[in-house]
Amino acid sequence: MRTSTRDLHELREQVTAWLRGKVGRDASVSELERPTDNGMSSETLFFTATWEGRRTRCVARLAPAGEAVPVFPDYDLRSQFEIMRLAREKAGIPAPRTLWFEPDPAPLGSPFFVMERAEGLVPPDVLPYTFGGWLCEAAPEDQRRLQEASVGVVAALHRTPFTPDELALFGPSGLRAHVDAQYAYYRWAHGKRPIPLLERAFAWLEAHWPEQPGPDVLLWGDARIGNLMFRDFVPVAVLDWEMAAVGPRELDLSWMIFLHRFFQDLTVAMGLPGMPAFMRTEDVCRTYRELTGHEPRDMGFYEMYAALRHGIIMARIWQRRVHFGEQPDPDDPDDLVLHRATIEQLLTT
Repeated sequence: MRTSTRDLHELREQVTAWLRGKVGRDASVSELERPTDNGMSSETLFFTATWEGRRTRCVARLAPAGEAVPVFPDYDLRSQFEIMRLAREKAGIPAPRTLWFEPDPAPLGSPFFVMERAEGLVPPDVLPYTFGGWLCEAAPEDQRRLQEASVGVVAALHRTPFTPDELALFGPSGLRAHVDAQYAYYRWAHGKRPIPLLERAFAWLEAHWPEQPGPDVLLWGDARIGNLMFRDFVPVAVLDWEMAAVGPRELDLSWMIFLHRFFQDLTVAMGLPGMPAFMRTEDVCRTYRELTGHEPRDMGFYEMYAALRHGIIMARIWQRRVHFGEQPDPDDPDDLVLHRATIEQLLTT
């Protein structure tokens, strides 16, 4: 899948010039690499930076170029940089160590930040970890250890007190503000060709709105095991903070649960068993309750919302693939949603 239109040779020269302006003219930068899975939103670059005899393995995250048909309308890299710093310093979460934030788009063509590169195993999206590999084939006790440790990352963030000024970096708080922002995103991404299935899901949310949503906490936003690095089934790095927000803690929990269900459903559809006992709602909520004392509630609502949010993103990604000639444009706009059958099933509950 094409995720960038930028030339790596040109980028290396630009990164080198920028770094020399930061740390001195002796600085050098290795050849740039894009990870095999470069993600589907911000652009990621790997390189080694050397200055004053020091060598540091780095990762740069850039807002995508406009001609790359971005997944999201806005990329607030400053807030991503800040939440990683806060998560590491205040919550004790192993977010990558942040190095520099560059707000000026002039050096590379867009704002960017640089962080230290972490090492570990990541449950892959392509092919999904549920199809096979180190996690799928691990002993049940190791799978459970990884699951509970992953929920523990979310719990650690949620139980950490942040100041009002810190929380203000991540937009308005509350479930209503979160859903309204998602609807605005849907209109931006799909307003020219509405997707009836997703509009039905928005209507379902309004009809099943929780009586008492909250309390609000700082949310990771993209809380899933595919955004974690592990060693010995323990998280050593927590990645991809671009969807951070302030809202009910069930938003993170339901996202973690649903993203596994998404991969599990794909796996079963291919005739494979997958990991049916992994990331079950009752198990995730039990662990979270034991760690925080908070009883997750209205999970049916939040899991529908997670499916809807993921549907908006996946349909946008399909549009990008159509744009780059990688996939045909379906006749039925509902078919832009890869997990259409799952949302249709949830709509009947």
